[in-house]
Amino acid sequence: MNQMLEVLQENTLNITEIYKSVQGETHLFGLPTLFVRTAGCNLRCSWCDTPYSFGRGTSMKPSDVMREVVDSGLNNICVTGGEPLLQKEIFPLLTHLCNEGYLVSLETGGSLDITPVDERVITILDIKCPGSKMHQKNYWRNLEQLRDHDEVKFVLLDRADYDYAKDIINKHRLLKMKNPPLLSPVHGELDPKDLVQWILEDRLNVRLNLQMHKYIWDPLKKGV
Repeated sequence: MNQMLEVLQENTLNITEIYKSVQGETHLFGLPTLFVRTAGCNLRCSWCDTPYSFGRGTSMKPSDVMREVVDSGLNNICVTGGEPLLQKEIFPLLTHLCNEGYLVSLETGGSLDITPVDERVITILDIKCPGSKMHQKNYWRNLEQLRDHDEVKFVLLDRADYDYAKDIINKHRLLKMKNPPLLSPVHGELDPKDLVQWILEDRLNVRLNLQMHKYIWDPLKKGV
């Protein structure tokens, strides 16, 4: 434990923002959550809603991040980005959060290896569809590393993306996972009613994944 604390104190992370809100997605939706948004991303999805995370952000010691976690008083911690896995310092932070008893989820863009992620973390793996223009970056071996509590998410721009996601779901038997795949319409681009109709027509046992926070607040508002 002392060695872990030394790592947290000596290294630094680039952070875009840390804020309290409710989780707007996944099976944890609606729960009060502290979001730790890291800075920097190796992808440029056509529909990205957080381009402000592409920069360098603010340099913080992981121990200072932990202090904000403790001060928040919240048990649910979501590490998101940007792309958190670009920074090797994120791995000991995730482990320390788990060691301290927090419920930890990680949102990753699916292009980087998730193997080093602590097995207690709930990994939300985003598989990029053609509409993102980043689908060629998918690291397919990640689907072999998923644990029972992890989730796979597809963000859909149109019907072609839906068909692509359906093919991946069937090919990799993702319906056998404890948590069903998440299908999320690009906000303001794909009408959720259309997506629901396709899901019902295909009798596809997936979860409609609306970004609840975008219906509570202005979709462009940061820090919510």
